[in-house]
This record gives sequence, structure tokens and C-alpha cells, in this order.
Amino acid sequence: MTSTFDRDPLAELADDEEVDSLTIGRRIRQLRTERGMRLEELATAVDRAPSQLSMIENGRREPKLTLLQAIARALGTSLDALLESEPLDERATLEIQLERAMRGQTFQALGIPPFRIAKTVPDDALRAMLALQGEIERLRDERAATPEEARRANVALRRLMRTQNNYFAELEDHARAILDAVDHPGGPLTQRTASDIAAHLGFTLHYVPDLPQTTRSVADIKNGRLYLSSRLAAKGDPRTAVLQALSSRILGHREPTSYAEFLRQRVETNYLTGALLIPEAHAVPFLQEAKKDRAISIEDLRDAYSVSYETAAHRFTNLATVHLGIPVHFLKVHESGTITKAYENDDVNFPTDRLGSIEGQMCCRRWTSRVVFDVDDQFNPYYQYTDTGNGTYWCTARVEQSSEGAHSVSVGVRFDDTRWFLGRDTPNRGVSKHSVEACCRRAPAELEASWRDHSWPNVRTPRTLLATLPTGAFPGVDSTDVYEFLEAHAPR
Repeated sequence: MTSTFDRDPLAELADDEEVDSLTIGRRIRQLRTERGMRLEELATAVDRAPSQLSMIENGRREPKLTLLQAIARALGTSLDALLESEPLDERATLEIQLERAMRGQTFQALGIPPFRIAKTVPDDALRAMLALQGEIERLRDERAATPEEARRANVALRRLMRTQNNYFAELEDHARAILDAVDHPGGPLTQRTASDIAAHLGFTLHYVPDLPQTTRSVADIKNGRLYLSSRLAAKGDPRTAVLQALSSRILGHREPTSYAEFLRQRVETNYLTGALLIPEAHAVPFLQEAKKDRAISIEDLRDAYSVSYETAAHRFTNLATVHLGIPVHFLKVHESGTITKAYENDDVNFPTDRLGSIEGQMCCRRWTSRVVFDVDDQFNPYYQYTDTGNGTYWCTARVEQSSEGAHSVSVGVRFDDTRWFLGRDTPNRGVSKHSVEACCRRAPAELEASWRDHSWPNVRTPRTLLATLPTGAFPGVDSTDVYEFLEAHAPR
């Protein structure tokens, strides 16, 4: 670990999005101009070639600390003055913003080469170019998140998760560091501890009745305030919204530039939240002992850490393969039969579209995740063995309610790994060939013959069928609502 005392002041600049070589260079140029000093004179004073100083002033070369100190002395100012994040005047601000835009993806994608911003270019022209660039980026954001793009991004991310057995060591390290910082002793993470984590990260929590409807929380980074809804649903976990918001800050997430990045950030946030609620250092021995006793149970993991069944099931998939040597699969299925979340590294064959996406496909009605909806006993877990074209799998499933209707959450393993779980003695059996033949995708021939020409269902078309995904860098979030909300609640 690098000592605080060993850090180069310039290295700090890399951690600050506002202070970069372009800002420093522009500040040097302005100070030089204010003092009536020509470029050649400054170059002579610091024993450098004028061309080298010109590249520094234009932000094309990052100056070393010793050179910055020499420049500061030659200009009769301090090093801190050169490293100020705020430009000296509005003109400099406009020039810096346009310089950054010219180096960005939008200008490059349009094939517009960078050009020198002459002093004769009016300020209004710079503002107009920046406004056009902003509008182009807005339109690009709107067009990027198409359903096909979303599916491709989701498939790529799911493949990454499968490659890593859904285990990310760096996120576990983040969780461990945060829990150590607030002296969490293990076991369930209390709401007070969640507040302690917020305080450790420099945030105070504020519960308000007017949180924008398109958000779960809003972070005021400028004032260190985290806003959450005071109208939490009866089944909601007040810790989750806090930890999800804080996880983005812990991980240093920036505004996503693509749907793939947005999706990756969301997965990282949910993973870190789960790692905080169910710490690896405490959960792994708990699960290893359960495996030793051949009594692994998602319900027991849920109860031990006071979390939802879905959180416990997700967290089990993070730890099962790496720490227990058990490949697993996970499904979340809406009561309509649509798969909304999926993960597998046990070679189970889920239905996919032509891009390989599982989410959005119909789950086989004979799979545990669908059968559980028809079970009268919703209090106890439901277990089932299912024979497939790729072997026999065992699953445990539960039905949970949400604002979008009922969902089933299931975790399953290959037949050989069933011996480690409670519920392995279930008599429930099913046969699903969904991935290799028509299975339940077509009605039985006798029923089809009787009714195909004598029925006409009035289809309830999904509201998202013909629509693109919500637009914006944060899909579906109304930015105006968020900014107006922050303005109304900001401390005066």
C-alpha cells in the first residue's frame, strides 16, 4: 500500500476529474499573459524550449512537479495557485470545455479533427459549439439503449459472470474494508450500521416524501446528503436502498457513457450491497459448516442475516462455486412466465434468443420456477427434481411479491450436488425439454386440434414491446425531476 507521505501532488490530480493537464496549462498561459510575459521569456526562465512550454500550455503534455515549481517561481506565484481547479475566467472555462469536447468520442465519431481555438473566436461561437456537442451526445444517449443493444450488453455481462463463477474478489475487498472501517462485528447488518457507513463516506441520510418517482435514492454529492423515500414499501428493506446508493460512491462510479456500462455498474452495486449485508468472512464458514452437515439451505442463510430470500439466493451464487465447489444456477421468473434474471455455471440449458439472452424468454411451465406458482403451500420452500435434455437438476424455489406482481426466485444444482442440501428427499419430479424440443412451447396436439380454429385471445401486449428502452445516461430517470428536487432540498 502506498503511504500518504509518498504520494506525488500531481498524482492527486488523477483522482480529480476537474483538475487535469489542460486546466493547468490554461492557467499557466493566463498568468503569463497577465504578467505581459512572452512564451519565449518564460521558456528561458525555466530553461526549456518554447515548443515544450507551448505543448504544456495547450494541455498536450503533463508537466513534472519540478518543472511546475520552476514555472510558479518564474510567474511569481505558488504551486497551489497553478493547481487550482477553477479556471481564472469565463473565456478560459469555455476554451477548456471545447478542448475536452474535441478530444472526446463525439468529435472523433463525427470525424471532426481538433482545431486551434484562436483568440479571435467569439465567446458566443464557443457556447454554440458546446451546445451543439451536448445535443449530439444527448441524441446518442437516446439511440444507444435499444432493446437489441441492451440484450447484447446483458449477454456479455452474463458471460463475464459465468467466467468468474459470479465471484468478484475486488468487490469483496471493498466490502471488507468498509465493514472493518465501521467495526462491524459480523452477523446481520443493522440499519444503524448502514447509517455509520454513510457517515464514514461523508453522507448524512435524509428521508423525504417527494423523492422523484424514477429513482430509489438521490445523492447530493456537493453537500454530502443522501435522500431516500420516507414512504418505504411494507416489504422493502430500508438498508438496501442506503447501501445501493453508497455502493456507487464506494466504487467511484461516474455517469455511464453506454448501456453496457450502466448495466455493469448496476451489477457491481447489487453485488457490493449483498457483500455488505452478508459478509464473506462470516458467511463462508456458515455455509461450509452447513455443507459439512449436508444441510445447506437458502432459507437459513436468509434468516441468519435478516435479508430477503432473493438477496440470500444471489449471495449464495457469489460464494457457492469459489468456496464450496458447487456450480449453481439462479432464476427469477415473473408470474407471467417471463424470465427477468438468470445466472448459471452448471451447464443448465435455459431458453435464449438468437443473441443468447435469457432474460425476456419464457420459462418452461414444467420448470421449478413456474411450477411453484401453482403450489398451495407458499409458506415452506418448494423443492423439485427436473429431468432435462442436459441431465437432472434439483431446485429450491419461493414466491415473493413485488410492486410488479409475483416473482419466483429459485436456486438449483446438478443432481450430484444435491446431497449437500436440505430438501434433497423431495418426491416432486418434473420433465423439461424446453431447450432441446418444443416441450411446453406448443400445446398438445389434441388440444390444438380442438381449439386453434375456435379461439381468439385478446392479448395483453407488454407495454415495452414496441418501445425503446428509457433514454438518458441513467435509463428511465427524469433528470429535470432530480435536479429540481436537489435544488429544493439543498441546504441554504
